[in-house]
Amino acid sequence: MPIEEADFWLESYNFDLPQERIAQFPPEERGNSRLMALPRTGPLELTHAQFADLPDLLPPGALLVANNSRVLQARLLGTRATGGKVEFLLLTPLPLVLERARPDKLGGLAAEADGLVRSGGSIRDGESFDFGAGIKVTVLESGPFGQRRVRLHWTGDLARAFAATGHIPLPPYIKRPDGEEDKSRYQTVYAREDKTGSVAAPTAGLHFTEDLRARLAARGFQWAEVTLYVGYGTFSPVRSQNIRAHRMHREYIEVPEATALAVARAKAEKRPVVAVGTTSVRALEGVAELCGRVQPFAGWTDIFLYPGQRFRVTDALVTNFHLPESSLLMLVSAFAGRKRVLAAYAEAVARGYRFFSYGDAMLIR
Repeated sequence: MPIEEADFWLESYNFDLPQERIAQFPPEERGNSRLMALPRTGPLELTHAQFADLPDLLPPGALLVANNSRVLQARLLGTRATGGKVEFLLLTPLPLVLERARPDKLGGLAAEADGLVRSGGSIRDGESFDFGAGIKVTVLESGPFGQRRVRLHWTGDLARAFAATGHIPLPPYIKRPDGEEDKSRYQTVYAREDKTGSVAAPTAGLHFTEDLRARLAARGFQWAEVTLYVGYGTFSPVRSQNIRAHRMHREYIEVPEATALAVARAKAEKRPVVAVGTTSVRALEGVAELCGRVQPFAGWTDIFLYPGQRFRVTDALVTNFHLPESSLLMLVSAFAGRKRVLAAYAEAVARGYRFFSYGDAMLIR
């Protein structure tokens, strides 16, 4: 698709979005959301359907690749020694924290990690906070935008400790506290317990139900999984007016051998690979960029997909509607063309689609 100079400017990714179109709650029933189908090329002919209609709209023989990471209740609330409130959000993927764990002098375990520490007053390096459930955080070094290098102390099972005392870290555009319902609804039905560690959900997957997955399998669609531990950087704004100067955040990905083989087989048989969500795109394309193809992999990616970038693996994409001027909107624009995507977004606003994490979905095929 042709590239224009405007594709590289941040202001080109702005669009009008009324506040009431930003979903603050999930639909009453999982999967009871709308689906817009957008052709990747050719005439701009939009299809408006329900997400349950996905099997009828997918390209025949498609392989779906989904992100099976699970959201950690990574937001901790506590009190400082001075009596003031303090908040901690763990940013390092939980599996990497556990890899670094060593016995500490308190009879538990400790590991260095990155996190956000916020309080009403200034926070000193060396200050410690107790968050309950055996979790203690000591600030080691201050970084930009509220980030800190910390030493995390805990006893017992760390994931269970976070589950006992932590909160679901809802996105900043959801203007309410997390509730009991979010513990299940801000997780996909296929999220794996042993892949706990994301601080945001792979939200395109929130629409899938067990019934829909069964219907997809019955229709002959294959399913494979990757793991991308979604970081808080997914909400970081693009600050560069020329988006090519933007420095993309890193996220940890895992591609198992079975998925690499499934992708290779689909490509050899000329069957389309459908990424469920932008995080699955980042995992697939990130590995292909680093290794030349999709192969078993565990490591970091900082791939930034914007217009002009090549997609080596992804043939179609299931995704939600994204924030203005966000790197995710740039990824979708790279896949289908900025003007085409923004025209579809304008139609979505006019037709009352719900936007962002708990909102409706789009299939680009």
